[in-house]
Parts: sequence; structure tokens; C-alpha cells
Amino acid sequence: MTATAASTQLHERFRGYFPVVIDVETGGFNAQTDALLEIAAITLKMDKNGWLSPDQTYHFHVTPFEGANLEPAALAFTGIDPYSALRGAVTEHEALDQIFKGVRKGIKANQCQRAIVVAHNASFDHGFVMAAAERAGIKRNPFHPFATFDTATLAGLALGQTVLAKACKAAGMSFDNKEAHSALYDTRKTAELFCLIVNRWKELGGWPLGQMETPEFKEPEGNA
Repeated sequence: MTATAASTQLHERFRGYFPVVIDVETGGFNAQTDALLEIAAITLKMDKNGWLSPDQTYHFHVTPFEGANLEPAALAFTGIDPYSALRGAVTEHEALDQIFKGVRKGIKANQCQRAIVVAHNASFDHGFVMAAAERAGIKRNPFHPFATFDTATLAGLALGQTVLAKACKAAGMSFDNKEAHSALYDTRKTAELFCLIVNRWKELGGWPLGQMETPEFKEPEGNA
């Protein structure tokens, strides 16, 4: 079946949401107290045939906010030296202001109503973005305050794997563990994974709605 023009529009696919893939590297697990150290965001686009792919990329190293907690175990895990001049770090306000401006342009260009965070174990990344935006005093936050698309959940459904590296490999994608835990690399792989899952669902007939034949539900025996 040929997709209709309406079904190929991004705003139709996700109920008016503009999906933006995000990954953060941090100084711990608590978004309220621990430093945001790196953030990457990739917007998505849809072609005339309804296939989803990565679009614009934003990437910033971030200076810890005043009084931020930095857990030694977290820094050892990411390998980040928060105060290295070589990082070229900017403030939370500078990083989020640039990302949010690009996201708002994408929302407008695609006739969407609001952006939504797409991330692997999305509540973590979403929490840090929201906390940083509040600290920075940014009032025009384009992201939904609590809704997200979690690729860990989607990958568990579609591929039987919830770890990003394993899900990518199950999908036939390359994944370099040496590059992992870089916000930019992880965001790129998460974006590829999300697009692959969404496109595979379309390929199987699940989008546009009405293409897929739903099997008739039957009550299990013995439940009378």
C-alpha cells in the first residue's frame, strides 16, 4: 500500500511531537545535585515516503554548575576531566540555549506542537535536561515535561535486548565499546537505533495505521 502524503509528515507520526535524541554524561545520578558534563542532541527528519533518519546534530561539553557534586566513580566511568581547558566547555545556559533554539526551529518547520526526548533509559537524560534548564533559568523549554520515548523499552520489544550496545548488535548495527559513554557517540547510535525500529515497524506494515492485520484475540482456555 502506498503511504498517503499525510502519513509521511513527521507531525502525524508521533501525535504532534518532534522527536529529539539526547544523551548526557554526568558527575553522578542525581539530576538536582550532580553536574551535567556533556550533552548531545540529534533531531530527526522524515522523507516523502515516511522513512525516519537523523538530521541536525548539537554537541557541547559543559562546565559544572556552581556547587555541583562530582562523584569520583562517575568521572572514572566516563573518563571526563571536568576542568580540563581542552574540553572547550560552555555553561549549561549556553549549551541548552543553542540546542533549544535548534529544536524550536525543527518544531516549527515540521508543524509539530512540542519536542519529546528520545533516549536510552530516557528518564535519566530527561531529568538532567530539565534540571539544567531550570538552573539556567531558561523559560522556553521546548520539551514535554515528563513524556519520553525510551529506546531501551523499544529495543526490548523489537530486538530482545535492552543494553544499547547489545541492541545495536542485535539490529545488525556496528557499535564500538571504546567510543561508548561519549555523549555524541551514544546519541548517534541511539538515533540510528530509534530510526531503525520505527522504520522496521513501518516496513512490517504497522504504519500507516490500518495496514497491519490484527490477529483475532481468543480467550485462553480454562478461564471461564
